[in-house]
Amino acid sequence: MAQNFDLGEFIREQRRTAQISVRQLAKLAGVSNPYLSQIERGLRRPSAEIMQQIAKGLRISAEALYVQAGILDERVIGGAVVDAILADPTITERQKQVMVEVYDSFRKENLRRDADEAAAARTSTVDISDGDDPAIGAGVASPSVVRTLPQRTTMSRSTDKRRPR
Repeated sequence: MAQNFDLGEFIREQRRTAQISVRQLAKLAGVSNPYLSQIERGLRRPSAEIMQQIAKGLRISAEALYVQAGILDERVIGGAVVDAILADPTITERQKQVMVEVYDSFRKENLRRDADEAAAARTSTVDISDGDDPAIGAGVASPSVVRTLPQRTTMSRSTDKRRPR
């Protein structure tokens, strides 16, 4: 029951922040005024569908309500940056949501690019150690030498100056 109360408190807080009355939010969410009041007081547990409608009326993500209700685990995506965005009282919940989504997409894009570059670097290096290096001394194993091969580029016939037509 405590979790329902937390959800209700969260909804009430979001409603007040948005400066919406219980009646207005009930109308926007498509639920009755008494039902919404009972949710806010922790007496009723709304379904996921009703939470989605309430979130839409509050212009916040349904995910935020699902986390408050214990349906979803809170995801940590950006640490201090996301915390700063969410704590800013001068922007709306919708603006916060969009900023976090954009930030998250940049992070994912950069992680994907870094992984692709690391994979490309692994495939373009060749270990050419032969086990013995006469410069170091007979019978002494040399350290591995790793050389990076140049990237191959293809040239079209029209730009290839080496071959006559």
